[in-house]
Amino acid sequence: MTAHRPAPLSRRRALLAGLMLPPSLAGCGGPAIAQRGGAAALPDFADLAERVLPAVVNISVASETQSAIPPEFRGTPLERYFRGRRERTMGAGSGFIIDPGGYIVTNNHVVGNASRVTVSIHGGQELQARVVGSDELMDLALLRVEPRTPLVAVPWGSSGALRVGQWVLAAGNPFGLGGSVTSGIVSARGRDIGAGPFDDFIQTDAAINPGNSGGPLFNVAGEVVGINTAIYSPSGANAGIGFATPSDLARPVIEGLRRDGRVERGWLGVQVQDLVAEDPRAGRRAVLIAGVERNGPAARAGLRSGDVVLSINGQPAETSRMLVRSIAAVAPGQTVRLTVLRDGRTQDLSVQVGRRPGGTG
Repeated sequence: MTAHRPAPLSRRRALLAGLMLPPSLAGCGGPAIAQRGGAAALPDFADLAERVLPAVVNISVASETQSAIPPEFRGTPLERYFRGRRERTMGAGSGFIIDPGGYIVTNNHVVGNASRVTVSIHGGQELQARVVGSDELMDLALLRVEPRTPLVAVPWGSSGALRVGQWVLAAGNPFGLGGSVTSGIVSARGRDIGAGPFDDFIQTDAAINPGNSGGPLFNVAGEVVGINTAIYSPSGANAGIGFATPSDLARPVIEGLRRDGRVERGWLGVQVQDLVAEDPRAGRRAVLIAGVERNGPAARAGLRSGDVVLSINGQPAETSRMLVRSIAAVAPGQTVRLTVLRDGRTQDLSVQVGRRPGGTG
């Protein structure tokens, strides 16, 4: 599978930009169902779009990078000229307001290492934004602007309540055209597209194109249930397969960025792989410890390569992804109880979770 993150706009690439949503969509009902001859037809999203768009924003970024020295000029008097030059690039993406005071959610890949971030809110007003914090692993970033008056914001919804086949609405700035909405359904849940250890994407057929990155995916109640992040497309444009980070995963990360400016995740210091139910080492779905990092939290607790983890604090550990996410959700310094199978016998090990440095376990 080739997954593309709707990358920020640049001179050479189409971008992902956004609009804005209203201060509160708590009272926003679902789309009206047009009736024709007594039978339900396709839903009408007009009221929903009108309510949410004021909280969707367009994000423009400017970055400066050191110019590369052309190979033909290296070692010549002209090398000095190129060494001092800096290139300025422009990009764009989408975002949405979660607090009337000016907090805005977007993708980390939209803002990247931008030296200047400008947010355009509904109605055309432009505000300079600062990056409160970002999380590369979940590809999320939190921005802050200083509005003169309260902004329209949208509430979080529960992505866990989504069902395959339910209607959703995506909002953003495809190809820099300005605020746009597209509708579709939830095509699948729990997609792993190889973007990182926390992949758990919502798949939707709502059109998502370059410029939509960081924009919201709404349920019919006007709640944000996902952040549009990536697309599958041989051409780079919409092919009916888009991916959104679920709100249930994004919300605690954003709250951590707002509170501390960073996200700290738990870490064991192990390499893991799945065991299928037919594997005689466990006779059930479990997680094999394939490697243990020397002097890491797991090693200090006595965990060994070859151990099979059956549960974490009494909850079944059926997949390596589940294990990694469960440990990542534990604050560094806290202790977890792992039930492991070793040499045909089960035993409990208490492990003091460390601070994740960027590894996989």
